[in-house]
Amino acid sequence: MWKLKSMVTTRIVKGMSSFSTVSSINTSIKAAVNDGQPHKALFLFRQMKLSGLEPNHLTFPFIAKACAKISNLKQSYIIHPHILKSPHCSDIYVQTALVDMYVKCGKVEYAYQVFEGMPDRDVTAWNAMLMGFVQVGFVVRVLGLFYRMLFGGFRPDSVTVMGLTQLASGLKDGRLLSSVHCLGIRLGLGEDVLVANTWISAYAKCGDLPLSDMVFNGIDSQSLTVVSWNSIIAGCAGAGEGFKSMGLYTKMLNAGFRPDSSTILNLLGSFVKPDALFQGKLIHCHGVKLGCFSDVSVLNTLVYMYSKCEDVTSARRVFDAMMHKTRISWTVMIGSYAEKGNLEEAISSFNSMEAAGEKPDIVAIIYLISACGQIGALETGRWIDNYSMSAGLKSDVMICNALLDMYVKCGSLRDAEELFLTMEERTIVSWTTMISGYALNGEPKKALDCFDLLLHSGLKPNSITFIAVLQACVHGGLLEKGWEFLDMMIDQFKIKASLDHHACMADLLGRRGKLKEALEYIESMPCKPDAGIWGALLNACKIHRNSVIGQYAADRLFDLEPQAAAPYVEMANIYASAGKWDSVALIRVKMKGNQVRKYPGESIIQVEGKSHTFRVDDRFHPEIALIDEVLSCLELQFKGEVDSSNHTDSCYEHGVSIVGLGS
Repeated sequence: MWKLKSMVTTRIVKGMSSFSTVSSINTSIKAAVNDGQPHKALFLFRQMKLSGLEPNHLTFPFIAKACAKISNLKQSYIIHPHILKSPHCSDIYVQTALVDMYVKCGKVEYAYQVFEGMPDRDVTAWNAMLMGFVQVGFVVRVLGLFYRMLFGGFRPDSVTVMGLTQLASGLKDGRLLSSVHCLGIRLGLGEDVLVANTWISAYAKCGDLPLSDMVFNGIDSQSLTVVSWNSIIAGCAGAGEGFKSMGLYTKMLNAGFRPDSSTILNLLGSFVKPDALFQGKLIHCHGVKLGCFSDVSVLNTLVYMYSKCEDVTSARRVFDAMMHKTRISWTVMIGSYAEKGNLEEAISSFNSMEAAGEKPDIVAIIYLISACGQIGALETGRWIDNYSMSAGLKSDVMICNALLDMYVKCGSLRDAEELFLTMEERTIVSWTTMISGYALNGEPKKALDCFDLLLHSGLKPNSITFIAVLQACVHGGLLEKGWEFLDMMIDQFKIKASLDHHACMADLLGRRGKLKEALEYIESMPCKPDAGIWGALLNACKIHRNSVIGQYAADRLFDLEPQAAAPYVEMANIYASAGKWDSVALIRVKMKGNQVRKYPGESIIQVEGKSHTFRVDDRFHPEIALIDEVLSCLELQFKGEVDSSNHTDSCYEHGVSIVGLGS
């Protein structure tokens, strides 16, 4: 063993023969770190130690930087004792590098211990520690450290201001950001384009696009960089100002700047909505000309853009053309199918992802669970539940909340209850989902009991929770309880009533037959009623056969949604139930005049895990004869003309399992 160790040492020493001095080794280590090869730098350091050469005050900062680049805490723990044993342990540059190393490794408290032990500090050391607290969002400690820095006689520099700007941006605190901006101006940093770029991004993230524009326009045209343009374009994208970002992009090109991958990424992010497909395609074409689509992040964003623009076919073409698919690539594609309700393709992509060696993450699983809830695929949802358990993902509360939502949407309260009771951690989302699930599945009493348990759990209900509670009151016809919970929300929990809360109360009044009170309530609301509220009132008028208020509600709907078929159909039904056939005819004439089209309802069933969609008079299914036979069987059973048990057996003989129906 001793001989083997001696031989290895000899070989390493021979390998170090090209390094005659510590200075030459430092040069190689520095080059490795700067070239993005931190592991090589650490290897050279080990060779240096084994060769008998002692690191100096320049070696350790490079090695600490290598550990920081790979966020390797184990290597950091190894390097630190070497520094403590060396005569350079008190060197300000070495200790600052240690602080930065622990910050980058996520050990801010360790960094702070090193910082507090430093006999001397400069602005760089203060900035390193400040950035550590900024990254973890310790607001009080950031400001406390900053004041200590000022009272210690140190003058903040551009790094300090950018760190404070990052803090304000993360908190979305416009007032703090304005204060930092003023500080930067007083320090004479207003002309620093790097600082200005951070202010552009920060103001946009704080929702103040005009101030973001002001900072951008204040940069001298000779100082503008591509990063400046990217920052303002990204700000417009984040604010939903897609066309403004496109206009800025045109100005950028006219000014002679060459866009990079970040520019295309930000532009694509501006047009992730169905009515922006044309603009998205234009950006795609320009990105191809610029050669930006060798970047996998840009390709992933392109797939995402097409899917959000409801062009899944184009998203698939881009995805299939990708040479290197990452986990994000697969997840985006799975999400594209899941959001369209195409569970079969989503599952197929999921299986292909695993076959390609990519392990699905929480986001991919949540997409699949959401798709199951969307189309009522209970059995597939249970399979994904089991998969989550075997993959060790079910311990995540987000997965459990998604499963809860899926089970209640599929009408399986038993599965939802079992999962809810076994959850190790329940968030307000968990409780709200259960309350909503009980309400929507005809169990208003259980919903209110669940809300009572929530109040005793110590968690504070939010605005969405009260919507679920009010929905339970609507389904149970509990008008007095509805008023009670609305008052509780406003008075006890200081939550401002939104349009959705008012809609629930209007619906509750309407269902109880108090149509005049419902109309008065709607017209006295502090916010403008939307189509949902007028639609609820119109539906209540249909139930209680009130054509006068119904016509008034329908007129409001005609103004808000002139092309929507529902109000025309509802009013026609109200008139028909009252025997006013002339009015029914007038409604039909009005529909034709406004070119309103009524699309037929759809029903979805699952047979052996495969979804089948049907419309009225749909005769194209290959098993239509068998379907007709089963439907006839069910129709007779519902009418009670034949013994139900015999017909139930007959239906199941054909292997048909009706999972869910919807229109």
